[in-house]
Amino acid sequence: MTKLLTEREVENYREHGYHFPVDALSESEVAGFRRKLEDYEAKTGGPIKGEMRHRSHVLFTWINEIIRHPKILDAIEDLLGPNILCWNTSFFIKEAHDPGFVSWHQDATYWGLDKSDVATAWIAMSPANRVSGCMKFIAGTHQQQVKHEDTFDQNNLLTRGQEIAVNVDESKAIYVELKPGQASLHHVLLFHGSEPNRSDDRRIGLAIRYIPTHLKQAVGQRDWATLVRGKDGYGHFQPEYVPKRDLEPDALAFHKAVSEEQVRVLYRGTGKTAYRA
Repeated sequence: MTKLLTEREVENYREHGYHFPVDALSESEVAGFRRKLEDYEAKTGGPIKGEMRHRSHVLFTWINEIIRHPKILDAIEDLLGPNILCWNTSFFIKEAHDPGFVSWHQDATYWGLDKSDVATAWIAMSPANRVSGCMKFIAGTHQQQVKHEDTFDQNNLLTRGQEIAVNVDESKAIYVELKPGQASLHHVLLFHGSEPNRSDDRRIGLAIRYIPTHLKQAVGQRDWATLVRGKDGYGHFQPEYVPKRDLEPDALAFHKAVSEEQVRVLYRGTGKTAYRA
């Protein structure tokens, strides 16, 4: 028995590599979360930057709340089973009329995880549509890993500016239009990307990476994750810091140490030592 998705929706996800929309957060919930993000940005003098955009759930209590949201986890359980870890979170934010984009890519390329049983829940915190640069998918491209090339394009929101090194038929793109509070789900190997934001509002998305507890980190010496549902009978990942208040000193220290380790995995072979700003 599925919890949130229908059996047909689960079958479609297995066949096509994605499902959307999922009505995840209420209007009041998503408005409150956006307000907390922008309150932090107002205090720090600009958009959240660099390493603070990644694994943010160990720094901010409200992001820790989002990764545990019952509706999101019900959908993920339908795809991955009852024992679920949050492996990472990443903000993908495009300012109004900004040239930032995301090239066609597969998430699994540089993550170092040993299996592809990974699902991303992408939460829209502002309108995501074709004008604002919503995600786009190529259905059925989640069956195998393909070669990528690194560009380090300054306008590319990906860590290495990585892009698929095979031709992608743009005419087959599925545009993932979401209202604030809605989520899309996609497989770690699905071809996806997004175009610049041509709207007058920010396009704010929070990508939550969920994995079943049996996965391992195959490249890095160690890795961390947060158990968000069920039990972890494997212990392949060290438990993450769970914040009691936003930006606690212990959380910041933990985040710095873990970010440095993850950078070594994501940027292996490039000589780079920090997240891009």
